[in-house]
Amino acid sequence: MRNHGSPIITDMKVIPVAGYDSALLTLSGCHAPYFTRNIVILEDETGNTGIGEIHGGKDITRMLESYRPFVVGQEIANYRGCITAIRRGGLSVEGDTGEGLQGLNLANLKFVVQAEAAVECAMLDLFGKFVNHPIAALLGEGGVQRTEVPFLGYLFYIADTEKMDLPYLRETQWKDDWDRVRRLGTLTPEGITVQAKAAHDRYGFQNFKLKGGVLRGEEEMEAIQALHEAFPHSRINLDPNGAWALEEAIKLCKGKGDILTYIEDPCGPEAGFSSREIMAEFKDATGLPVATNMIATNWRQFHHAAALRAVDIVLADPHFWTLNGSIRMAYVLNDWGLTWGSHSNNHFDITLAAFAQVAAAAPGNIAPIDTHYIWQDGQELCDHSLQIRDGVIKLPDKPGLGVDINMDKVMKANELYHRLPYHDRDDSISMQYLIKDWKYDAKKPCMVR
Repeated sequence: MRNHGSPIITDMKVIPVAGYDSALLTLSGCHAPYFTRNIVILEDETGNTGIGEIHGGKDITRMLESYRPFVVGQEIANYRGCITAIRRGGLSVEGDTGEGLQGLNLANLKFVVQAEAAVECAMLDLFGKFVNHPIAALLGEGGVQRTEVPFLGYLFYIADTEKMDLPYLRETQWKDDWDRVRRLGTLTPEGITVQAKAAHDRYGFQNFKLKGGVLRGEEEMEAIQALHEAFPHSRINLDPNGAWALEEAIKLCKGKGDILTYIEDPCGPEAGFSSREIMAEFKDATGLPVATNMIATNWRQFHHAAALRAVDIVLADPHFWTLNGSIRMAYVLNDWGLTWGSHSNNHFDITLAAFAQVAAAAPGNIAPIDTHYIWQDGQELCDHSLQIRDGVIKLPDKPGLGVDINMDKVMKANELYHRLPYHDRDDSISMQYLIKDWKYDAKKPCMVR
């Protein structure tokens, strides 16, 4: 006779995986040929499987593995209590200075990422299957808010891999122009426009974001102008990751509201002031809407950012906030007349599905969602992966996350992971091939030395 109301979790697997990446350039350097992630797979007593995905790296793997005693044996309906227990008793990595991502120090990612979000996602996947509802229906105060989620085309400058003796993926068979251009060296406004047109043709994007912090600010603004001319009716924004000094950012952006819908993290800390104070001054000087995934990555940071009126759009990545935390942020922002969106990192299709579910539950007029997935498209870990069509993902007519894990594909990605010489992200390694003795500098675009 059952003495509980929902199925019990009987097994938890943590499987580190790897996939292939392009030589994408950012303030922190150049993406390596591979990226790593951690997959959480839960099984309950009925035989159902729930899945979640989170950032890679040995520390995050260790954190996830420490959660097992708090998860196995729990009812799937008790996912909130399970996450609370993990936060109180799970492994925490030492060394957090509290700086967060203000300077885009990738070594701090493990402190910003909430690894328990992968467990939360997997438990919600199981719970959704149990009650026959999508995860979106289980989040927030109002459940499903939309059945189509808008995504943006995430554009990058790309290094020339012919100059690098590294095993980057070089596809030779293309089903369309996107397959070709996403591996090509791209450092000009013309190249960025070609990239945007190829992404638009495959995915139907109506909105675009260019990752900056690579070239001089004037050059990156030229690329934004070119994008605006090619897509005059699109929302276009730029993310320099705080690389610009306040004076430079004001000079570059003042009066540019006709080509920039908003700008993401234009400035970083300087002259003894935090990013939150500097960005508040930028907003006052330009009147341009500002987004962030760097200066408000937890509730305490958000309090100060909101008090200073430093941001208009908070990109509340569920991996930084957890799924429920991201939706809690969405409701606060909507009530305060601000805007919710989501930042992304390199990821597989499990995260793509999770982003779609969370965004489907976010109230109000949300910003189009970031996704790196277009750079990994073709490396699916699931069957019947969600598809971006006409710039949107339609909420699947299936319970839970809406996708099903393919263990053969997962184990192949795990084999690739174990073949790699290192598992933590370090964008400086590839940059050494482009610029001798290159070192990260939070105030210098990566190609400006």
